[in-house]
Amino acid sequence: GHGMGSRIEMKSLNAPQDDDSCSSNNNDSDFLKRITLNEQYPDADPESQSFLSDHNPSKKKYEAEKHQGSASFGMSVFNLGNAIMGSGILGLSFAMANTGIALFVILLVSVAIFSLYSVHLLLKTADEAGALVYESLGHKAFGIPGKLAASCSITMQYFGATSSYLYIIKYELPIVIQSLTGANDGEWFINGDYLVILVSIIIILPLTLLRNLGYLGYTSGLSLLCMVFFLIVVIIKKFQMPCPLPVPDAGNETIHMFNITPHNVNFTTDNDTCQPKSFVFNSQTLYAVPILTFAFVGHPTILPMYEELKDRSRRKMQNVANVSFLAMFIMYLLTALFGYLTFNIHVGPELLHTYSNYYKYDILLLVVRLAVLAAVTLTVPVLLFPIRTSVGHLLFPGKDFSWIRHTIITLILLAGTNILAIFVPSIRDIFGFIGAFAATMLIFILPSAFYLRLVKKESFKSRQKIGATMFLILGFIVMFGCMTFIIYDWIVNSMNDQGH
Repeated sequence: GHGMGSRIEMKSLNAPQDDDSCSSNNNDSDFLKRITLNEQYPDADPESQSFLSDHNPSKKKYEAEKHQGSASFGMSVFNLGNAIMGSGILGLSFAMANTGIALFVILLVSVAIFSLYSVHLLLKTADEAGALVYESLGHKAFGIPGKLAASCSITMQYFGATSSYLYIIKYELPIVIQSLTGANDGEWFINGDYLVILVSIIIILPLTLLRNLGYLGYTSGLSLLCMVFFLIVVIIKKFQMPCPLPVPDAGNETIHMFNITPHNVNFTTDNDTCQPKSFVFNSQTLYAVPILTFAFVGHPTILPMYEELKDRSRRKMQNVANVSFLAMFIMYLLTALFGYLTFNIHVGPELLHTYSNYYKYDILLLVVRLAVLAAVTLTVPVLLFPIRTSVGHLLFPGKDFSWIRHTIITLILLAGTNILAIFVPSIRDIFGFIGAFAATMLIFILPSAFYLRLVKKESFKSRQKIGATMFLILGFIVMFGCMTFIIYDWIVNSMNDQGH
């Protein structure tokens, strides 16, 4: 769920900004000072030094805890919901079509509970270690490798989320332009590959080059509203569309573009397709697990939100997480269910696009597309910010800000995500790969590893530590199981393509 929600907090956390950007926003510099106080190894982070100058470095770490955040309970729930909600929601109906309703609900409940358990581990570890940044927890637990593991996982998650957003632009914008202009299929300006590059250069690049993201903070509210609107339309359409579905135009490019496996293409008229199934097992079933983990990641923002919570306590933050995850759970379940009931076995890997096979010129869907496109386009810069920051951290620690370096890193990141969006055959592969690797690291592996390493007061025989150990092992099983399966699936598909 790498959130549609804006992750502005990340900026203040890992951005080594120079002083003029900090003075424009005093909170940021206070924020950095507080975090540096929490950091036991100031020397590991050369950027921290400049902020320590007017502070007494020997202050005890618990004094940093006294800082009072300003975010209310409701606001925090909203922000965390934003951080979790993302493009993953578009893949959920596809997951349900390939697992069946009952199995999907079991998986969805499991992933939601696991995500909450890992939030519990993160909060407990952060309190014990006195660090409120994911990377510095990693550093305290395992030194440089721990810091690298945390920042690489976060970077990869955001990179995958960004690519999935560009992917949505590539597939939805041509339909919008076609609906508005009535252009023929052959025109260059409805070629998704060209359009995604144009949008990247004209809109995304200038926004991403800014040094501060202040004004983009408002986009997070917009994008959550877009998704609620999307859900409402999915429910309405369920009651408008007949079953069995009308047979779509056989020459339809989308089916070829989407690489839909042959068993999805024979649009049969027998009523079997209208019977929702409880359990389904096929070659795509295992994609459901990484799609779900991808949809539930909001973990890099948990600690910054904890830091900003008013009257903060671990229990209060856990309740914020419980409410946010419950709200996302309900939205995800409804979207998956109504999308699946509408299309049954014909759901594509990206739900919104599946409608275009049947309704190219529907006004309601046009408005949804425009809303989703606006949200996605404005969220890309928000996701690229923390990636650029951590790349800068890793490659140029302690260097002063330079516009040239800032611009080059931005251009490379945008080019990389564009290449992925253009050449990856299906959004399912992005959800699958990133969900199996980065999302599993952020939900299962890192929180339990940090907990086992940093929470000293419980013995390894205690129930808590045994639970965390099991969780860590489960994480490795999920990761290796899904990765093996996905790579196998890619090999089989490429062999089939060559065999044709």
